[in-house]
Amino acid sequence: MASAFAPTTTPAGSRPAIRTHELTKKFGDSLVVDHVTMTIPRGSIFGFIGPSGCGKTTTMRLMLGIYQATAGVVEVLGRSPDHFTTADRERMGYMPQLFVMYPDLTIWENLNFAASLYGMSLRRHRRLHDILELVELAGHEKKLARNISGGMRQRLSLAAALIHDPDLIFLDEPTAGIDPVLRNKFWEHFKFLKAAGHTLFITTQYVGEAAFCDYVGVMREGRLLMVETPAELRRRALGGDVIVVKPNRLLDFNELRDLRAEPFVLDRQVTINRDLSLQVVVNDTGTALPAIFAWMESHGFAVESAGEYNPPFDDVFVMLLENEAAREANEAANA
Repeated sequence: MASAFAPTTTPAGSRPAIRTHELTKKFGDSLVVDHVTMTIPRGSIFGFIGPSGCGKTTTMRLMLGIYQATAGVVEVLGRSPDHFTTADRERMGYMPQLFVMYPDLTIWENLNFAASLYGMSLRRHRRLHDILELVELAGHEKKLARNISGGMRQRLSLAAALIHDPDLIFLDEPTAGIDPVLRNKFWEHFKFLKAAGHTLFITTQYVGEAAFCDYVGVMREGRLLMVETPAELRRRALGGDVIVVKPNRLLDFNELRDLRAEPFVLDRQVTINRDLSLQVVVNDTGTALPAIFAWMESHGFAVESAGEYNPPFDDVFVMLLENEAAREANEAANA
């Protein structure tokens, strides 16, 4: 990526789905969104992760025009939210965190009403049935919204956001409170929407869902720390690719020193795990793995196992935040 905040996949000459520059929002003296700059290409899934209260939802609401920016620029589908037309809004879908449907209407009536707001044809029954099948609410159409569970409300909200087949879809924690099987089903549909050319901007409390996104923005205390692909997030957290290799015996001090000095090892980063395997940080697994095998053979070792280390994104996220905190502490100490 040319810039951590500007993915390079937007075709030359085409406008991105979303662009922000130094986007800032204050509520009184509280700085909630702190000079956020990023570019999101059309036809991608953008995941937004960060601790609760870090400003993800506020950033989304600035993009939707629900809040007005204190400073900076935001463009969505080529237009400032201040100048959205009805046609612009019809190209967008929005699922908020809080349930906003009508409690005294049935599931079917709520969804039908949402469809009418977007001017969908009265011959829309097939579409409504298909969406209810997707969110597994088929068969519950006559239930009043006030009588359904929190998970069912979440699914109804998602159905309402997707009913009019929008180009750009904002989903604020769409899988919160949903069981893992249904979460996977939703993500399969999100990937289907992306393949059909839709753009999705998704906040999530499940950090592991970052693996399903094309790009991931990491936010902390109102600041956007980085935008990367999932693979690059792992590299940033770990300092490179990581190979775990288990030799048939423990390396002695001199052997460990020699391995750390090899050119395929980044910054001499070789550590010994509790099971006596070695964790080796390298620039590229594909080229480094054969080199590690060759080194082991030349030093009389047999390799019992070897492979790339891919920690879960929950661990990656913690590492990224710890790395950022350490960097900030180091800068403060040197100031």
